[in-house]
Amino acid sequence: MKLEFYYKPECPYCQKVIRVIEKYKLEDKIDFKNIKEDEKHHQRLVEDGGQDMVPCLFIDDQPMYESSDIVQFLKKEFVQ
Repeated sequence: MKLEFYYKPECPYCQKVIRVIEKYKLEDKIDFKNIKEDEKHHQRLVEDGGQDMVPCLFIDDQPMYESSDIVQFLKKEFVQ
């Protein structure tokens, strides 16, 4: 499964997801894409995701928005 997390460091909803990723030590399973740091990441978020909104987790190139949905997905997939 290919996971890409699009975020802005100052976004509190992004930070919520990052805290869960760190808590369960999932950093090595997710490719982080800071849209403030690289315009290519922002462009892909808008073009492929269809929205200029973070947080966004691309799961095998399919976007998932909303921090609560992302957290729920990560816990279901990786936390037993």
